[in-house]
Amino acid sequence: MTAAVETMFDVAAWFMDHALNDNEYLQPMKMHRLLFLSQSYFGVAYHGRKLAPGVFVADDMGPLEPHVFRAFEQGRPSFYLNTAMPGPVESFLEGIWRRFGSYSADKLADICKKTPAYQQAKQKGNRVEISHKLMIQSFTKSKEAPGVDKVLKPRILRSQDGRPVQVKSWGANLRKVAQATPLASQQKKKKKT
Repeated sequence: MTAAVETMFDVAAWFMDHALNDNEYLQPMKMHRLLFLSQSYFGVAYHGRKLAPGVFVADDMGPLEPHVFRAFEQGRPSFYLNTAMPGPVESFLEGIWRRFGSYSADKLADICKKTPAYQQAKQKGNRVEISHKLMIQSFTKSKEAPGVDKVLKPRILRSQDGRPVQVKSWGANLRKVAQATPLASQQKKKKKT
């Protein structure tokens, strides 16, 4: 199964840009927790598919992606980063940011460290790879973390006459890098009609 985005570096840069747009400094450890949550929830929402190629390891501070850690160690790297995401991926990441962006790095670390995926890898040793399959299972069955439908709920605003409208990001000529499938809850609705 192909990943929806070419590199995890692009996802990290997307979060950095979003934080900057919100006049917020994105701490490196907070970024890694957001990447971990994104990869996990994307797998839940899209039937095991990866958001981006990447490996997470269980570090003492929480899960981290070692390649992103090294590349962003001295700040944003100078090589090209593609932050223009395909429409469904953009909406997905906005949902993650909307739900978890206001959390502190410590709060996100608590959420991530309580997952069975992190705990099993950490029991094996420091910097042991966290299984993608276990990441998905951790957020599918978690009582502590919010369900995928709550994380990815569409953004609803009101029109000038007070009617609720669903807001989606707009992008001209977006290339179809990732054909993300509908969420499981959306597929059930389509089958009923």
